[in-house]
Amino acid sequence: MRWATYRSPRDGRDRVGLLHEGSVHGLAEPASLVELLGGGVGAMRRAATTALTEPAEVITTDQVVLRAPVPSPPSIRDFMAFEEHVVTSMQAVGRTVDPGWYEIPVFYFSNPAAVFGPGDPVRIAPGSAAFDYELEVAVVVGGHGANIPVDRAGEYIAGYTILSDWSARDLQEHEMRQGLGPAKGKDTATTIGPYLVTPDELESARGPSGGLELAMTASVNGRRYSRGSLATIHWSFEQLISYASRGTRLVPGDVIGSGTVGTGCILELSRVHGADSYPWLAPGDRVRLEVERLGHLDCVIEPAEVVHPLS
Repeated sequence: MRWATYRSPRDGRDRVGLLHEGSVHGLAEPASLVELLGGGVGAMRRAATTALTEPAEVITTDQVVLRAPVPSPPSIRDFMAFEEHVVTSMQAVGRTVDPGWYEIPVFYFSNPAAVFGPGDPVRIAPGSAAFDYELEVAVVVGGHGANIPVDRAGEYIAGYTILSDWSARDLQEHEMRQGLGPAKGKDTATTIGPYLVTPDELESARGPSGGLELAMTASVNGRRYSRGSLATIHWSFEQLISYASRGTRLVPGDVIGSGTVGTGCILELSRVHGADSYPWLAPGDRVRLEVERLGHLDCVIEPAEVVHPLS
């Protein structure tokens, strides 16, 4: 199943829909995908049947306005789970990976109020001259759980989607010198979408190692920047969910991001190949992030808002 949240042309409200044969079949109820996820797999299957047999409306994909599948998630944990990205980024500045990275999957909390849909424009963070995309995959949690063991964590994956963690690298570097963060460096926008793809849709892509062999690419203004595979992830989503739930509680709609795939951001590329070859994003740039079987994000970069002085 491929679930969407879209803006209804009838009343402008967000609705939940099921993608089927080139059209989104909308539901009258529930009002949000989080509500649907809270009902479990059975509720999702019943809703899919209703969407196909008694849709509230049917909109073709070339006309539908998609929102993020979960426009206001309860939480967003964004991890750093790809070894290639970590190693390459560290080597480019003459450093080695801290051994602790291989002991726990580290993450930060992002801003649920700054989630954007797959075609929405993205503003540069105020005051930033080093704005960047990050090519990631995320899973959305489909149940309530705490202290979840790894061998049961897959039961909590409601679906997969694409995530771009837009990053103001100069703000991030400045604030993290203070021993906290990232905060404002990551606070402006996170793009998620286009659909929530249920695990059964992707099982045929699972490789010998158990990972999903899905190609991940990014381009800026039509020029290929990034290429990687989800199968190269070091920490599995099951491990990420288990760790995220340690000592706390996950709820339906929580977003778990993979972090950047190898070559999947300008920070990494510019450190290796030079800033002239891979400049930071500027107003008017068009960024396309694509993951095999999951779809694509297509975002235009807009100028930053004014910076109001603090003193």
